[in-house]
Amino acid sequence: MQIRNIGVVSPGDMGQAVAMRLKVCGFGVHTVLDGRSPRTRELAAKAGLADCGSMDKLISTCDMILSILNPGAAVDKAREVAAAMRTTGKKTIFVDCNAVAPQTVREIDAIIREAGGTFIDAGIVGSPPRGGARTRIYASGPEAEVLLRIKDENLDFRIAGERIGDASAIKMCYAAYTKGAVALGVETLMAARKLGVDQALDAEMQESLADVRKWILSRSTAMPPKAHRWVPEMLEIAKTFEGVGMTPRMLQGAADMFGFIAQTPLGRESPEQAREKARGGSEIVRLLADGKQQA
Repeated sequence: MQIRNIGVVSPGDMGQAVAMRLKVCGFGVHTVLDGRSPRTRELAAKAGLADCGSMDKLISTCDMILSILNPGAAVDKAREVAAAMRTTGKKTIFVDCNAVAPQTVREIDAIIREAGGTFIDAGIVGSPPRGGARTRIYASGPEAEVLLRIKDENLDFRIAGERIGDASAIKMCYAAYTKGAVALGVETLMAARKLGVDQALDAEMQESLADVRKWILSRSTAMPPKAHRWVPEMLEIAKTFEGVGMTPRMLQGAADMFGFIAQTPLGRESPEQAREKARGGSEIVRLLADGKQQA
């Protein structure tokens, strides 16, 4: 199958960045904006994405669909795509790039294949591919190597194997640390401030845990606007761990922490607004701990 047109649902912070790199590669890149927020519409317009107007039209137009959205919506989006495949009779390639458990991605695989489509499991690791950032995309499944046809210096596709679920498993284990540790680190620093020992703890960390301190603070700067998406991601990791006989509770706690942050003024900002403010990690912790409305 030749791949000329690719659909991206949805062009949010990560989806828009990936879509822009696909356009650089020469692909026609499309989306569906019906029911989407003004922010998503603006991001799609800035990326120059073609709005197909409906999922049926998107499926009819595209050879491949990349699903990049809130992991809590991944299964419903797969069902929507499968329904459009049945309606249109077009059998396309569906790549689930969401942060979901292997159990969830196997459910999505069944939904797509029952509709006659081709399914690829994918997991995105790293920042959005902007400003020279190189984003790793792990892929698995019998047809995963089709993604290697996408040649771009900012998109690093890596084949994880032929088993559906392996790419998602890599993503789950990686994010358990990179995001789970951020939840614990930020909560620790917030607690120290509320207890009135933040300056003493900061001095101790600079002396004995300088690298850890730097890592937590650097990871905190872009986190609040994404916290609402990280809640279902932490729950998917908990589901992953529980599925292999390990405790889900640490990641369930991380989900609680991100749920709290998502409800704060910082959590309600868009990623674009947060980048414009350019707050440092220490300021993020202070504002969250003190419950301040503005920087």
